[in-house]
Amino acid sequence: MYAIVDIETTGGFAGRNRITEVAIYVHDGEKIIDSYETLVNPEQNIPTYITGLTGISQDLVDTAPKFKEVAGDIHRILENKVFVAHNVHFDYSFIKRELENHNYSFNPKKVCTVRLSREIIPGLRSYGLGKLCEQLNIPIENRHRAGGDAKATATLFGMLLKKNPGFIEYAIKRNSGETKLPPNLPKAEYEDLPELAGVYYFLDAHGEVIYVGKAKNIKKRITSHFSGTSKNRRNQYIRNEIHHIDYELTGNELVALLLESSEIKRLWPKYNRAQKFRANQWAIYLYEDRDGYLRFNISKFTKGLKPEAIFYSHADAWQFLLEKVKTFELCPKFCGIQKSNGPCFDFKYGQCLGACDHQESVEDYNNRLLEALATFNPKEKSFAIMGEGRHEEEQSVILIENGTYYGFGFLENDLSVSHIDELRNIVTPYKTTSEIDQYIQSHSNRPEVQVVEFD
Repeated sequence: MYAIVDIETTGGFAGRNRITEVAIYVHDGEKIIDSYETLVNPEQNIPTYITGLTGISQDLVDTAPKFKEVAGDIHRILENKVFVAHNVHFDYSFIKRELENHNYSFNPKKVCTVRLSREIIPGLRSYGLGKLCEQLNIPIENRHRAGGDAKATATLFGMLLKKNPGFIEYAIKRNSGETKLPPNLPKAEYEDLPELAGVYYFLDAHGEVIYVGKAKNIKKRITSHFSGTSKNRRNQYIRNEIHHIDYELTGNELVALLLESSEIKRLWPKYNRAQKFRANQWAIYLYEDRDGYLRFNISKFTKGLKPEAIFYSHADAWQFLLEKVKTFELCPKFCGIQKSNGPCFDFKYGQCLGACDHQESVEDYNNRLLEALATFNPKEKSFAIMGEGRHEEEQSVILIENGTYYGFGFLENDLSVSHIDELRNIVTPYKTTSEIDQYIQSHSNRPEVQVVEFD
């Protein structure tokens, strides 16, 4: 038995929105044998654009039953039936959330008529419900109302059943994974995804990249986008727009991070948010106090002020300066590491030479601080970071030339390089970004990373 479902809602994802109308047609595999339809009071405001689309106004639902009043009826009619809908994930996510909020367990087998139509009737110009029914001469009364759309979907489902009942039996198997995938994504494309490190691209119906991501395991990461009930608004929108997935293998996570950052800046996908905005940079500044002592201060990078060093997190700047305090016996208070009235805590225990209590001369303290300052920016080095390649016979190469990211490439294992000029012919140049500089800064000192320096 099948339950063909359509709902209308106050918005596009189940995490924050509610149902305004439900329609269910029960199909026994040959014909429709029962139906159920009701408006639902969503207990929240209906946006005007939703009213314009569906015709369901606030006044219309204010006197309708709340979901808790119809939950029992809906659960009874859906129980022990295959849940069928056009873009099933959308309708299912709302129904499941509402039923479980009212203490009804709900975990049916599901089937999507978008995916069924693509497989059973390939080559049509559109698989949206309206266009699809138009091409197949299926009438729709009351378009964008639950009853009209559910009845049209039931007619479509009956047509698909007659054409290929075997495929539908396969599709409703719990482990087939059909209903977890975006409705417009070819299953073969998903099945061919590699379980390797790289960068992946979500493309819309026009071939435009709408999202770029990186992963240690591409298939596993992409699967996580589609699992669950899409409580996240952005994930729901992405899911509905995906028509194709492309990817680029990188061999390891660091190269994936670098490529992802470059591609986001190049393509500017509409659903990538984090790297569209520059992260706060932190800086160490030098100033002289009224008594002539030189002091350091950590604060956010400010354009127009000359920093002595720049970092991509407050913690990195703090740790860097703390090491200088220890190495050069600088006053923690004069370096902004400790905030206190009177002498620093280290002076109390005899670990500070006394600048903060003015027991050390300005000249002696300042000379020591300038020695520390001279180590802030040593001559920028050229080096390569070697890592795992895309297959066993190669390794990745990330080239940093004179302290600046140059790009990355791949080197066959039986080849060796002894001079930076040889790497320039292997490495593809990329523009650096603040994120890339941060990734290299944080990864290049890790013990598992192989760094090759050049003169």
